[in-house]
Amino acid sequence: MKIISNFNSFSPKNKTIATIGTFDGVHIGHQKIIQKLVQTAHKKHLNAVVLTFFPHPRMVLQKDANIKLINTINEKAQLFEKLGVDNLVVKKFTKQFSRLSAEDFVKQVLVDKLKIETIIIGYDHHFGRNRNANIDDLRAFGEIYSFDVEEISVQDINEVAVSSTKIRIALNEGDVQTANAFLGYNFMLTGIVVEGKGMGKNIGFPTANIFIEENYKLIPKQGVYIVQSEIEGKTIFGMMNIGKNPTLGDNEQSIEVHFFNFSKSLYKENIQVELIHRIRDEQKFESLESLKEQLKKDKQTSLDFIASNNA
Repeated sequence: MKIISNFNSFSPKNKTIATIGTFDGVHIGHQKIIQKLVQTAHKKHLNAVVLTFFPHPRMVLQKDANIKLINTINEKAQLFEKLGVDNLVVKKFTKQFSRLSAEDFVKQVLVDKLKIETIIIGYDHHFGRNRNANIDDLRAFGEIYSFDVEEISVQDINEVAVSSTKIRIALNEGDVQTANAFLGYNFMLTGIVVEGKGMGKNIGFPTANIFIEENYKLIPKQGVYIVQSEIEGKTIFGMMNIGKNPTLGDNEQSIEVHFFNFSKSLYKENIQVELIHRIRDEQKFESLESLKEQLKKDKQTSLDFIASNNA
């Protein structure tokens, strides 16, 4: 899959089959649209193109928008590639761009730039200035500019009863199992392993401290989670703490993972951690020894959960 981050540089030789949207989460509802896109593109021997926007429109159009996103751009690209998309085109979203009329958007973006032969869209899609155009308008433009419009039906979309908002709420509540069910995959955190204070190592639970560069990435509710990562081609399980380490008197939030049966240093490596299940809230212990005893219990809880779910 090719990622085109400079919209102006995208110049397909042939017509394309395209869809458009923010697709935060690339959840099971989005996946229905993408699967239809890829199937149609293969059938017509054309490229499947996803046009998405960054920053998220709400970040630009709402003054106090502090929305956190389920995926980083790279995570989103990874998901689209797995689904068989040929080109991911990332258009910078600006206030000026938001003021394009519906017809200018269709003519300048969809027709002239993407060269669409067919656009595949959800039944409730709106576009253009103030999002005042809908799928009926898109069909009318299709007649004018010679492209087809394929609609993902209300039944198909509502059948899964899922939205990015519902997933964000679940993650903010620490309910990763509901979030994962809606996503159709495990929610992930991706970042660089940075140097920590070494306290975990001192009590027998060395951790990989993960720094996530993208400050717009949603971090789930603080607490202890069962996780897994693909490291050197193997699935390695572990437990992760999101929080401020109150026992140690820290003030800044950190993300620390203790991997089971794994001793290699991951320092400066980029890793992706998938969240499976939340064990408990973060808590303050009276001593390091009390913390160590709780971590032993957490590890056993994690191993029992992993064993029962991978039997």
